[in-house]
Amino acid sequence: MKSILLIGLGRFGNHIAEKLNELHHQVMAVDKNEQRINDALPLVTDAQIGDATNKAFLRSLGVDNYDVCFVAIGDDFQSSLIVTSYLKELGAKKVIARASRNVQRQFLLRNGADGVVYPEEQLAAWTAIRYTSDHILDYIALDDEFAIYDVSVPAEWDGKTVGGLDIRKKYNLNLLAVRNNGTPSMAVTSDTQLKQNQTILVLGKWKDIQKCFRI
Repeated sequence: MKSILLIGLGRFGNHIAEKLNELHHQVMAVDKNEQRINDALPLVTDAQIGDATNKAFLRSLGVDNYDVCFVAIGDDFQSSLIVTSYLKELGAKKVIARASRNVQRQFLLRNGADGVVYPEEQLAAWTAIRYTSDHILDYIALDDEFAIYDVSVPAEWDGKTVGGLDIRKKYNLNLLAVRNNGTPSMAVTSDTQLKQNQTILVLGKWKDIQKCFRI
């Protein structure tokens, strides 16, 4: 369990609050909109109405006591930049901020953000890949080069073993798990036989995954 400071309760911030609640983290939520605070109360440990661009108010929250501070302000980049800068100045351990463009990312990093997320861009990339490929069920981008894909077993692999396919040598991919009816098994050996009704989790470079599964 971690202690989280969540600043901004728009749609993005509210989704973060929902997920943090599911993960049983302690969350202090902040927004200057009273209705947003009231709506989020069932999802968070505590909440305060206030303007996070006010340094005195931000100091009163004891930002250095939180494991992570999320700046989820989406409609006012200047405010996001100010809050990010103040958080680091006041001793925040880790600040993760939201951006909608790369230029915003650069400014946020220069002003103290430890990490920057692009919810719209990341969702757009996921949607484009997920729904234009016949065999892709999900994927996680690890960085600009590597990713983990959840893919259907190709028809030409049906009935063949992992060792017989020699996936690592031939495709430069690591097979992490096999899903049977949605249940993953990491007990994958060279004798594991693949079936077309299964899905597999593979780790590798984007270009190798795309080449192997014809994405």
